[in-house]
Order: sequence, then structure tokens, then C-alpha cells
Amino acid sequence: MDLSPRYARAIGAIGELLAKLRLEWTFVGHVARAAWLGGVVDGGSIDVVALMKPEQKSQVAMMASNRGFRVDRDEIDRSEELDLIPLHFDDVRVHVLVASNALYAKMIGAARVVNDLRVAAPEDLALLLMLSEDAAGVRELMSNPDFDRVRYNETLVSIGLRDLAR
Repeated sequence: MDLSPRYARAIGAIGELLAKLRLEWTFVGHVARAAWLGGVVDGGSIDVVALMKPEQKSQVAMMASNRGFRVDRDEIDRSEELDLIPLHFDDVRVHVLVASNALYAKMIGAARVVNDLRVAAPEDLALLLMLSEDAAGVRELMSNPDFDRVRYNETLVSIGLRDLAR
């Protein structure tokens, strides 16, 4: 995994912010994909799932604005229904997704540290990649002998995607 300097700074700032707030969280998206499968992180948004109560969203935004993040209140208001806190660190877009259901909470609990980053477990990442139509990433994750197919399939069944279980 290779992080460009600006993404490394943004990832460090996110980790510091969420740790100060004492939130449980994990990186998902292309940061988690690069941690498990390799690759360069030098574009796109950084996506994080954080376990918090809805009323903590404003606390995250306020503290972020005091720690070098750019916070656009209009953007936050527009994303209210999405359980998302949009932030910017320098020119890097950051999405803090509020873990508003049991699936996300379980994902955070199963997260692992890879390359010094707390990222979604391969089974959870495979689910997210499958939903974003990254079949190559799913196949690569599933080809790892440590991939827990039983857990992956149980999750698919639990969210109503039994037909996709393998």
C-alpha cells in the first residue's frame, strides 16, 4: 500500500480526530481496499465508518473545524438524511459515515489493523466492494485462504442478499 503525502496527512488527521472524540471507527472504501490488496491511495475520498449517536455528528464537525478540517455547514445540512459528515482536509474529501445500524456496528467491531490502519475486515470489505460492483476486488479478497466465507455468507443472508452467497 502506498499513500501519497497529502492522503497520509489526511488519514493521520482523521485518526487523531476520532481518537480524541473516543469514537470507535474503521476505514472503508479505497483505503481499506489498498490496505488489503495493495495499491496507491492518491485520489478520491477517504471513507470512515464511525460508531456514534446522531447527536454526536455536530460534535465531530465542530472538533474537526478546530483541528484543521474545512467544514461546510450547508454541505452537512444537505447530508443530514444520509448519516454522513462531509469534511475536507486540505484538498482531500473525507466522509465520516455514522454507523446507524447493526451491520456497521458489527463491521467496526470486526475491523483489523493492516499497515498501521484500522480497516474493515476482508469479509466486510468484500461485501462493500460487491455492492459497489468491484467484482475483481471481491474475487481477490475471497482468494485469500484466511477469508471467512461462512461469515461473509451469513452477512449476505442477514441483509437479504441470500442469492449472492457463495
